[in-house]
Amino acid sequence: MTSPVTHTTTARIAGLLLAAGGGRRLGGRPKALLEHDGALLVERAAGTLRAGGCARVHVVLGASADRVRRRARLPDCVLVDNPDWERGMGSSLRAGLASLEGTGARAALVMLVDQPGIGEEAVHRVAEAGLARGPDRLPAALVSAAYAGVRGHPVLFGAAHWPGITARAEGDQGARGYLGSRQAEITLVECADVADPYDVDTPSDLARLRLGR
Repeated sequence: MTSPVTHTTTARIAGLLLAAGGGRRLGGRPKALLEHDGALLVERAAGTLRAGGCARVHVVLGASADRVRRRARLPDCVLVDNPDWERGMGSSLRAGLASLEGTGARAALVMLVDQPGIGEEAVHRVAEAGLARGPDRLPAALVSAAYAGVRGHPVLFGAAHWPGITARAEGDQGARGYLGSRQAEITLVECADVADPYDVDTPSDLARLRLGR
């Protein structure tokens, strides 16, 4: 495995975990509280961001936020409440980016809580691709993991893009519209050899979760 990103890297790139979903298609089971390999999905995803090189990790909570706070072990994470979580992922992305203002972060590396097949190596690759532009150009970076050439998560948004993303993030589209308008600026980083970007969205998807260690 590639060595972790450096401390200099982690000071510039913040991890942003979107974990507010209520699991409507799962019968109202909040995704953050689902278990996989003996840990909650929110714990695993936050740990993945840290292991991939993000020293600062902000976690956006929504559905059953109080239960998540009580049950989840999220040491040193900044927990961000999104009271508008029912409006979709766009509202969580806006809340998360707003929480990073004033922290000194020059880019946000965004992950979704319901993709446990994405691990630290994918996070590392995306972060490194952003830094490869040079520290002065990191705020202008747009980097996305790709799977057989198809854009997926995690995604890195340089800080210069945050206002534009915030203005267009609506419903469950997140940053899709913004990225679609800037295709030529996006650096794709192939991750199919180290990650599986499946989503846990429906009851049939639950079979992919391993409940024991």
